[in-house]
Amino acid sequence: MPRCTRKGCGQDFDLATNDPSSCTYHSGAPVFHEGLKSWSCCSDVNKPALDFDEFMKVPGCTVSSHTDKAPEVPAPAIKTSSIASNLIVKEAKDGAEVYSTSTPKLAPPKPSIPPPVEAPVVEDEDDLDVPVSPGTVCKRRSCGTAFVSDEVNRIGDGDETVCTYHPAVPIFHEGSKGYICCKRRVLEFDEFLKIEGCKKGRHVFAPKQRTELQVEQFTDCRVDHYQTPKEVHISVFAKQVDKEKSTVAIEDNQIHLDLYLPGPKRFRRTIVLFGPVNPDGSSYKFYNTKVEVVLKKLDTRSWTLLEKTTRDLGNISLTFGVGGRTGTIGSKDLVLDEQNTNRVN
Repeated sequence: MPRCTRKGCGQDFDLATNDPSSCTYHSGAPVFHEGLKSWSCCSDVNKPALDFDEFMKVPGCTVSSHTDKAPEVPAPAIKTSSIASNLIVKEAKDGAEVYSTSTPKLAPPKPSIPPPVEAPVVEDEDDLDVPVSPGTVCKRRSCGTAFVSDEVNRIGDGDETVCTYHPAVPIFHEGSKGYICCKRRVLEFDEFLKIEGCKKGRHVFAPKQRTELQVEQFTDCRVDHYQTPKEVHISVFAKQVDKEKSTVAIEDNQIHLDLYLPGPKRFRRTIVLFGPVNPDGSSYKFYNTKVEVVLKKLDTRSWTLLEKTTRDLGNISLTFGVGGRTGTIGSKDLVLDEQNTNRVN
């Protein structure tokens, strides 16, 4: 049984029942611009699609009979020689004309940019428990096999059960067309539709329903702190932290932060502290925009940094914070350590 070659149709048809209203197709050409995909013949009627599979589902706008003739491809334009345009005429002393060609200046090669790392492709599986109507087309890209029966297309290891398809999405770049999963690239859209699949597997006529799993992403959050002679106050600016799943563990010389943020994001960090603290006297609290940690010092010395370091910081010392309504701003009472108190007195 022949298959229609008109754009947007691709159905198998019977010559005996083929009439002028059998085929609905696109008479124009596909248009790809800035990620949007549409047909030139009905761009004012059908909304451009972002996803290629949705673009292939755009209904045709022209009615006619089916045909199995190959679509006409315009012959490529023949470039004329550019030698004549590059000729330079020079006149010698004896009056003779000397012809030479100028060497065109070539632009320096652009630095190579490494291709982006693609996320792993999650492929659909056929749900054998779902009945399929005859004529249903396989959902895999570039397959096009129409369902006949379970015995022919779904059960066993017969030739009709093998699906040849593209597991990854199409890619359109500067006029070239192809699939991310294989290297072949073409210029014409009709040739793109003919690119044979690069992987073999089982047909998918009724995809299994699956729950989309979000890949966990570790992110970074800003951490600020200030200190008094007896405490160190740490602010972790993480919004809408999940209080049930998140943990803050305070030890003698370090704290462990494991915060679950909205969506698949997560912040995890261990801070080795500059000085020792009392875990029993320390505390933490979750807010809508941040997590506050209050560490109880074991001594009243000033911490040069929040985290312990092996670098030589030289003669550096930090002033203590002040106790006020907002922590360090707007205080009425100045808080001093023992050394500074003796200086004042």
